[in-house]
Amino acid sequence: MKRIAVIPGDGIGNEVMEAAMLILEKLDLPFTFEYYDAGDGALERYGKALPEETLEACRRSDAVLFGAAGETAADVIVRLRQELNTFANIRPAKAIKGIRCLYPGLDIVVVRENTECLYRGFEFEFDGVAEAVRVITRRASERIAKYAFELAKRERRKKVTALHKANVMKKTCGLFREVCRDVASEYPDIEFNDYYIDAACMYLVMDPFRFDVIVTTNMFGDIVSDLAAGLVGGLGLAPSANVGEKNAIFEPVHGAAFDIAGRGIANPTAMILTACMMLRHFGYLDEARKIEEAVERVIESGKTTPDLGGNLKTMEFANEVALLLD
Repeated sequence: MKRIAVIPGDGIGNEVMEAAMLILEKLDLPFTFEYYDAGDGALERYGKALPEETLEACRRSDAVLFGAAGETAADVIVRLRQELNTFANIRPAKAIKGIRCLYPGLDIVVVRENTECLYRGFEFEFDGVAEAVRVITRRASERIAKYAFELAKRERRKKVTALHKANVMKKTCGLFREVCRDVASEYPDIEFNDYYIDAACMYLVMDPFRFDVIVTTNMFGDIVSDLAAGLVGGLGLAPSANVGEKNAIFEPVHGAAFDIAGRGIANPTAMILTACMMLRHFGYLDEARKIEEAVERVIESGKTTPDLGGNLKTMEFANEVALLLD
């Protein structure tokens, strides 16, 4: 039995989580779902955005299913990633039939190192000078590179591309590139290449089909994953996972969207696809594929939420997807 800690969070988090849970509970899976509080509301109620009870529950759980983070995101989702040591951030960018986007048919995955780089927060300021320390280690680089190649192997993808800026940051990016090349030699059946990050951004816009799996450092991954989402329709459709050796956190990318919260019109697609990523993580590939196909069929039929030009409410959309699972 898998124990899932469910944290709806802030803004539209409650609405999209309700939609995803409606669909998950249609499946006969050995999961138990336990709800916990975190976010802006928790800060008001308990004086802590991430109460100790919630943190301990997340540590005990097999996975965390998270809705949306508000103003306290750094104290909640960022801290959870650190506390649970979820070193790999997985961001698929897959075009969905029925949604207008720049590149129909595109299907790539960004694998982002999640624990170091400039996002470690080692920043200093003195006498009008600010500086930041970039940390890149061989251990973390090897771990994320192997994760990317194993993902490619598992999903039968053919190519891994490392992104870096080793011509300028010779030590940090140089180390990352070196490690990725070393790891690539262990996977002779998977093609490997690497690009400078600036050139890669141009290629993503002009010819994204040259990519399959992208592996990169923390800050570059943060930027490139949003760029990739824009190629297939935007952040409102983007799921993500944060995976570690023991724990995993699954969250959509769209944020709390306070401007539409409480109106019941939020698009739950990203949350539903995020739940599918959780199912795949636990090996329930057929169930995940069935839900994904149902989402595509509903969208392709024109039954969408207002952000996609339709008039369905959040739960109406979820019900349409659920009906196809019977």
